[in-house]
Amino acid sequence: MSTTLNRLKSLAKQRILILDGAMGTMIQNYHLDEADYRGEKYRDWHCDVKGNNDLLAVTQPKIIKGIHREYLAAGADIIETNTFNATTISMSDYDMQDEARQINLSAAKLAREAADEFTAQTPDKPRFVAGVIGPTSRTASISPDVNDPGKRNVHFDELVEAYKESTQALIDGKVDLILVETIFDTLNAKAAVYAIEEAFEETGITLPVMISGTITDASGRTLSGQTSEAFYYSMRHVKPFSIGLNCALGPDLLRQYVAEIARIADCNVSAHPNAGLPNEFGEYDMEAEELAEHLKEWGESGLVNILGGCCGSTPEHIRQLANAVSGISPRQLPDIEVKMRLSGLEPFVH
Repeated sequence: MSTTLNRLKSLAKQRILILDGAMGTMIQNYHLDEADYRGEKYRDWHCDVKGNNDLLAVTQPKIIKGIHREYLAAGADIIETNTFNATTISMSDYDMQDEARQINLSAAKLAREAADEFTAQTPDKPRFVAGVIGPTSRTASISPDVNDPGKRNVHFDELVEAYKESTQALIDGKVDLILVETIFDTLNAKAAVYAIEEAFEETGITLPVMISGTITDASGRTLSGQTSEAFYYSMRHVKPFSIGLNCALGPDLLRQYVAEIARIADCNVSAHPNAGLPNEFGEYDMEAEELAEHLKEWGESGLVNILGGCCGSTPEHIRQLANAVSGISPRQLPDIEVKMRLSGLEPFVH
């Protein structure tokens, strides 16, 4: 698997790589009802499943593969599997924890087929599949009860078990990378990367790992309280292919935090911001041209190696982004002075 990593490293030195855009935004355009989500396989499921977008990899594969193809046609180098919530923990919301492996496997295969189709058309522009590991619907660091600070609704070992099953299924589905994204709790991410390493050891297959955190608001911190610099120091031991930020904020508000990671990271830096902030209807108003203009400046400033879109972004956003950064040199990895670098909520460098 080192061949894939070497190819990706080589490409990331040549140009800014393009990640795809939002899956949920595209699914909403289909206005699917309960029967659509259930499909034939889950026609008699005992509870409602509408809103379980990951399930569509099984029940509506043509739709999911079609969305992948739209992003590939728009210029994406890397597409993400439709598995953001496909862990046993998140699937338990629909009493579908036993379906998690099949959902991951089906989603990986759909993305693999779409990517291979486009690679065959343009062999000089290979396409890659990132197997997505989402944050789950629970947090290991924060109590769900304001009256009981020590209470937890999930523990580290439970997260590891769930993440490992998903990772193994994604590997079986032939993904090229593992992307741990939208990290709001670093302890969840620690469990994810521990599980990923276990999966690599057990399968004998090692893949490049991308890590992407989420700054939740203008405080510049993750939900569990870390600054972007502290978050990087917490995760750098993984030696990821890339580290970066996604979701929660639009490009105008996210830029300063991406710049902070770009200053200190000894690996590639990624970013896929939202298309602005949601309006009163929960929709995203930032047009493709505006998003591309923001991210072009990031490229010109040498901040990034990988760019894409998160909530509210569409194939048009990715098409204009790809065109805007075409020809712009990617961020060069800096020479980082050797120091002791620790992290709590704040970084400590000595």
